[in-house]
Amino acid sequence: MAASKHIAHALLLNAHLPETASAIFTEKVLHKPLHLRPTSPDPNSRDARAQRRLHRLRKKEKSQRRQKLKPLSAKEKRVSGIYDIPKNAQNYDVYVPLHRMWLGYIWEILGMSEGKEAYMMAQSVGSKLASADYHGAEVMVVRSRCTGLVGLQGIVVRDTKFTFQIITRKNQLKIVPKKHNVFRFGILQPGMKEDGISLEGHTRPDAYSSHSLKNLVFELHGSQVENRATDRATKKFKQKNMVDL
Repeated sequence: MAASKHIAHALLLNAHLPETASAIFTEKVLHKPLHLRPTSPDPNSRDARAQRRLHRLRKKEKSQRRQKLKPLSAKEKRVSGIYDIPKNAQNYDVYVPLHRMWLGYIWEILGMSEGKEAYMMAQSVGSKLASADYHGAEVMVVRSRCTGLVGLQGIVVRDTKFTFQIITRKNQLKIVPKKHNVFRFGILQPGMKEDGISLEGHTRPDAYSSHSLKNLVFELHGSQVENRATDRATKKFKQKNMVDL
């Protein structure tokens, strides 16, 4: 009775015999399962989605940690001026403590100690001086193809591959090329007063005339140290002819 009043059964009667229409109505309409979609997502599926998202974020973060920072190019360094010495730092007295530290460093390199006379020969200390770091050394240009550089004296504040940047006693920053220049520097004997070392000649100053120990004065050919200080420390020294002199 209920089936005959259903609009779907009435439509089926127009197309099929009553028995066929009743069978189709019962199978396709009355007993057809109706799948309802939930109004809210399944909690399990929501948790799985959050876990996948968290996994992607952790993987991305891990890959970013592995990436090395790209170093600045030479042009970027020049533009930023990270190696420039500001005007207020171009003061000779500021770098005197650096010179004292360099003396302690060079004493250790040459094996010098207090109360012991240091006897040096070119064959024994030449390779050590050629591989030493000269940040803080007080040098003077004694020979050069540019006569205007002869006599220039000061503390090395930057030891680059091809130049020495020097702060003079007049608080001036000078950039001196290493090539075609000969530099003279003195090493105070351990335990002696810091009255300074005369670099004008090889004789001792009068301040040390009462001592039996002589201060050491060396001449360094700039062409022999045309490397960065960090590279010279691991480079094997080789004697080569000085063609440019």
